[in-house]
Amino acid sequence: MKYSIVDVFCKEKYTGNQLAVVLANSSLTKNEMQVIANEFHFSETTFILGKNEQDNSYRVLIFTPKSEVPFAGHPTLGTAFIIRNEIEFTKPENIFLDLNVGKIKVSFDDKNNIQWMKQIEPEFGKIHSKNKVAELINLKKDNIDEKFPIQEVSTGINFLIIPLKNINSVKKASTNLILYKKYFKDKNPLPIFIFCPETYEKENKVNCRLFADVFGVPEDPATGSANGCLAAYLAHYKYFGSNKVDITVEQGYEINRKSILHLRSNLESNKYNIEVGGKVIKVSEGLLL
Repeated sequence: MKYSIVDVFCKEKYTGNQLAVVLANSSLTKNEMQVIANEFHFSETTFILGKNEQDNSYRVLIFTPKSEVPFAGHPTLGTAFIIRNEIEFTKPENIFLDLNVGKIKVSFDDKNNIQWMKQIEPEFGKIHSKNKVAELINLKKDNIDEKFPIQEVSTGINFLIIPLKNINSVKKASTNLILYKKYFKDKNPLPIFIFCPETYEKENKVNCRLFADVFGVPEDPATGSANGCLAAYLAHYKYFGSNKVDITVEQGYEINRKSILHLRSNLESNKYNIEVGGKVIKVSEGLLL
């Protein structure tokens, strides 16, 4: 089976988040997919199962090193890039992926070299206490921005979004695994997504990090699904003074995988219209024997 490795949400080659995309044989089982995903050991690996001729969508499954997931951002963009450039060849303006959360549209802005995906509408969940959550990321409660809630948000995967005051707080944060497991002992553990309005590079509006032990990686370099949740969160709470969001976000700087994500959201008639975009570059290919 042929596979490709792409960098997604990258500034240039060897930045952003790595993704392996496998053109799967029809006989490949999910257990075998999980073993292959663990072999690559990237945040995610995708498997293209084939094209639905009725609606021209491509059936795709996504696996972390630990488990299958219904949706993830950079696998959606990276897989659409491979389909467009190595399967379709006609370079269509849109590619539709049939994921476990439903059909996801990816559009291509060739002029600016950005791919955009439309995410499903968000679900806002439980609000958490900053006193307890601060300990999970080895910070003090004063590091958390009390003007905004710590809240669960999902656009297919549920994330715990934590607003921090400044970039120094973001730098100092890390997962306290003992307290983390204790805190979520009665429910499925959530990936933790922290962000602040200070950045390393002035053209960006937000710096963020994702602690993703639940996915089998300590920290994710770039997370489209979480940033889609962030776009909804920023619009919902008018974080920048408006329910419209059109910003660039930096992620992965603390682990030397600089990533840039473009976020758009426009809250109208209770719909958020979330789009997450970024650049994709293919860096290698090979065969699974």
